[in-house]
Amino acid sequence: MNAVAERSENPHDGAMPIETVMIIDDDRFDQMLSKRVLERSDMVGTILQFQSPEEAVSFLAQDNRPAIDIILLDINMPRMNGFEFLEAATKACGPNFASCVVVMLTTSLDPSDLERANSFSVVKDYFSKPLEPADVQKLIDLL
Repeated sequence: MNAVAERSENPHDGAMPIETVMIIDDDRFDQMLSKRVLERSDMVGTILQFQSPEEAVSFLAQDNRPAIDIILLDINMPRMNGFEFLEAATKACGPNFASCVVVMLTTSLDPSDLERANSFSVVKDYFSKPLEPADVQKLIDLL
C-alpha cells in the first residue's frame, strides 16, 4: 500500500467547507471513527488517512500534493509521536506546513501535552478522542 492509507472523496458536487482533511493516527479504529464523523457531516471533500507519521511527513513534503486544510493529529504514536511529527513536518515543509491547521486529537489528559501542543503555532486546537459530530463545526470555524 502506498503512503496514503486511504483516500475518500465526498461524491457531492460543489465546494465543501473543508476541502481536504488529513488524519494521522496509528489506531485503525480511531481513524475509522474520525472518518465516519467527517463523512457523515457532508462538510469534507477529501479525507487522507495515515497510520504512519513518517509517511505523512513524506507526503506533505511532496511538491505536487493537494492542499491540506486540516490535519487531525494523534499525540501518542509509536516510533514518532505527534510532537515529533510537528517538528519533522515543519523542518521538511517549511512555510508550506504553516498554512495547515493542525488539531491535536488525543485521549491524553496530561496538561503538559496541552501546553506543549500550544507551543506550536500551527496547532490551533486540542480535541479529545473520539471526534464528535459537533467537532466538525469547530474545524470549520478554525478555517
